[in-house]
Amino acid sequence: MTAMPRYVPSSTRLQGARWQRSSYSNGMNNCVETATLDSGPLTGLCAVRDSKNTAGPALLISPGPWESFLNSIR
Repeated sequence: MTAMPRYVPSSTRLQGARWQRSSYSNGMNNCVETATLDSGPLTGLCAVRDSKNTAGPALLISPGPWESFLNSIR
């Protein structure tokens, strides 16, 4: 079994990802965007990227740790 990747070098490789930005964002592209991947070999993972560099890398995180992170900052 191969390990899942921890990141992709360019978020443009995540075809079909629907990126979302926080409702607290002020529109200045100074936050992160997230997407839940729902197709291909990365299905179910959460992707996180910098909104200032939408073609840049994206971190890939399993749903459980991502939920734990969100709960800890709420």
